[in-house]
Amino acid sequence: MLEYDDNGFYFFLLSALSFYLVPSWHSISGQVRSAWLVKDAEIGAVARTSDEKAKADKLKKLRMDSLKQRGFLVNLSVTVVLTILFVVLVMLVQEDGEVSSFDPFSILGVDTGSDSKTIKKAYKSMSLLYHPDKNPNNPAAEAKFMMVAKAYESLTDPTAKENFEKYGNPDGKQSLEVSIGLPSFLLDTSNRNFVLVAYLIIMVGIIPFCVWQYYSNSSKYGEKDVMYDTYSWYHHNLTEHTVVKSIPEVLAGSAEFRQRNKPLADEKAAIQGTMGLVRSQMQKPKFNHPVCIKGNVLIHAHLNRKTQKLSEKLTDDLHFMLRNSASLIDAMITVCQHQEALRTAMTCIRFGQYMTQGMWTKDSPLLQLPHFTAKEVEHVKTNSLLEYMKVPDEEKKGLKGFSDVQKADVLKTCEIIPDISVESKVFVDDDEDAKVYEGDLLTVQVTLTRNHLAEGEKAGLVHAPSFPFPKQEAWWVILGTREGKIIDIQKVISPDRVVEHEIKFLAPRQGEYEFDLNVMSNAYVGIDQKLEVEIEISDASALPEYKVHPDDAELDDEPTLFEEMMMANVEEDSDSDEEDSDSDEEEEEKGIREMSAAERKKEELRRSRQKAAAAEGDDSDSDSDVEEVYTDK
Repeated sequence: MLEYDDNGFYFFLLSALSFYLVPSWHSISGQVRSAWLVKDAEIGAVARTSDEKAKADKLKKLRMDSLKQRGFLVNLSVTVVLTILFVVLVMLVQEDGEVSSFDPFSILGVDTGSDSKTIKKAYKSMSLLYHPDKNPNNPAAEAKFMMVAKAYESLTDPTAKENFEKYGNPDGKQSLEVSIGLPSFLLDTSNRNFVLVAYLIIMVGIIPFCVWQYYSNSSKYGEKDVMYDTYSWYHHNLTEHTVVKSIPEVLAGSAEFRQRNKPLADEKAAIQGTMGLVRSQMQKPKFNHPVCIKGNVLIHAHLNRKTQKLSEKLTDDLHFMLRNSASLIDAMITVCQHQEALRTAMTCIRFGQYMTQGMWTKDSPLLQLPHFTAKEVEHVKTNSLLEYMKVPDEEKKGLKGFSDVQKADVLKTCEIIPDISVESKVFVDDDEDAKVYEGDLLTVQVTLTRNHLAEGEKAGLVHAPSFPFPKQEAWWVILGTREGKIIDIQKVISPDRVVEHEIKFLAPRQGEYEFDLNVMSNAYVGIDQKLEVEIEISDASALPEYKVHPDDAELDDEPTLFEEMMMANVEEDSDSDEEDSDSDEEEEEKGIREMSAAERKKEELRRSRQKAAAAEGDDSDSDSDVEEVYTDK
């Protein structure tokens, strides 16, 4: 029995709200927990040096500022309001939580066990009140009138009364009892226009808009959550002749930055002033679009460590680009891999090192050490960071005038910066000592050992005080030809002390080959390693002839399961045709056996002539030729 019942709507609304409130409160609690309870090391707020302490403090502040973002506050406000509504609905359900229960006494408004006179009087009163003639175009009143009639019948009609007492329903046993989970005000004629307009807005406006918004946003992104427009931009601007000084402008033109980097009117003067500070380090701009110019200037301000005078808005825009720079530089390398541009790929990796350390092309790698300036670099005899790291601590130059804390920072950083050794080995799978022949599957095994780590120790975060976000140490392993073609390029992210990486490719033609194996850091400048890999490829014709074993040959001749099934189907389909053809052939053979020897020979010759003529496309009868042969004989 269907009845419009507000309690059913309450239960429906409670269920619908749960689908939003449960994940929303889980997300809110997770953000609050990460802001207050998560350890600093888990968000990268480590302070191994005094320079890193300043960065760690910024990361902690950024973590707390996440609770002040507009998205979080809007979600929190909506969740609180819906939670209050949820509590109110729970209270309403607790007061009268029974949904669509059929109680004839309650429907008629009389006490349980009332006599027939009282029931009849209540029925007349309520039937007059809710009669359809007195309530035209009122579905709620009509439904109520039907319920009153059904309640009166269940209390006065013997059969209906017996069904109600036995099954709880005057109509007898019911297989399903339901109630419509909609509010009763939907049946009010005065709300009809409002309901129709709301339905139209939701079904024709809101839902299609949400679907379109989701599809349009998701269709913009490709691999690694990088926009397709960005990949197209990189394909157009990255060539085999691209130099590192032109990459900041390419990065600034990424589609992810175009909306964010639209310069405001009050920012133009600040951008021009910053450009004056870094103009000498910038390549002549290729694109004069305001978005590219703003992004290019901000990136050069970071690379040259000239961000102190940037406004808060420009600093936020720069941090937005730096936050996304790692994935975008990886996308550049992917584009270079597709173009087989080895030198450009290595240039992009080197640019990523500069972005992480806040340095540029003319800067000494020693500036990665804390508190080092051009003055300290002049006192150091070597410009190699690796050589300086190997100098005993008491003999390191450039520390004169440093405080004890500053000296400790330099020495600690020398312990953090990786000191690696790289080994390579070339072999053929399953036969490491065999010669390499053309067409073999070659494996170049690269073993990277972090000598600065103890056994069982893992590599930590990169020491990069100028980069405002934590970054994990990783290495690019690149195998390429001397002609500048990429054979393989992969990022190795394992933090283990000893890491093995394998590169597999097919051996080229016979000859001696020299490949370049480059192992490049994703974050540090001046510690990359380069090895030469020499491979001698033998002629495949020198290999002994491969002979198939007789048993294997027999197995190759056996039909496969699929072929057996197909043959079975063909045999079933052709049974009737074969039976007819077999009978014809038997009669023909019987007639040939009854012929004399000369006649049989004549018939066999005639048949062979007919087959030869058919093969040559000649359909003429050859009986006359056969007669001539036998006549001559």
